[in-house]
Amino acid sequence: MNNMDMVCTRVGSAAAWPAQVAAGETSSDDMLIKRIAGGDQLAMRTLFCRHRVALYRWLLRLVGDETFAEDLLSDVFLDVWRQAASFEARSSVLTWLLAIARHKALSALRRCSTDELDDDVIRIIEDPSDNPEVTLQKTERNEILRDCLKQLSPSHREIIDLVYYHERTIDDVAEIIGVPPNTVKTRLFYARKRIGELLAARGLERAWV
Repeated sequence: MNNMDMVCTRVGSAAAWPAQVAAGETSSDDMLIKRIAGGDQLAMRTLFCRHRVALYRWLLRLVGDETFAEDLLSDVFLDVWRQAASFEARSSVLTWLLAIARHKALSALRRCSTDELDDDVIRIIEDPSDNPEVTLQKTERNEILRDCLKQLSPSHREIIDLVYYHERTIDDVAEIIGVPPNTVKTRLFYARKRIGELLAARGLERAWV
């Protein structure tokens, strides 16, 4: 049984999720955590369905392997199931989840003797309403951004990822990565400046701003 199966087993039959989860979709994240702390399996399923995609993408960017990211995602939610009672609501639930995910990813990478975060920090998500020309333009722009981001340090890449792709605040990012807010601001400033320089060299600065 893999980790994802363990999550499904601990929180109930996955086959019954859609109808059951729909009933809990209006609950806030904070309320779901309180219910999970009391052993509510439906609340656990709802929280998982609500945030699993964002967390999976975050983990995938950190470890660069789909199977590895899936296993870590399962570990994250196992921790949530076990530690929900310890959540102090000093930040949003998603910020807490991202912090757990980051810790697990970096710990796993250290165990694998990996020194740097994965370079692939952007996944291209196409809008189905785009016509082929717009889709191609987006793809080309994102490929260029991907190349530019590869030239940032790992600490700067994760700041950009959290702020722009996960829409976390400066305070959220500070909590997730464990540094003061002013450090986050400084890293963000230099990361944006460097990306601007790299894009300007290609005549695409407006693609970033």
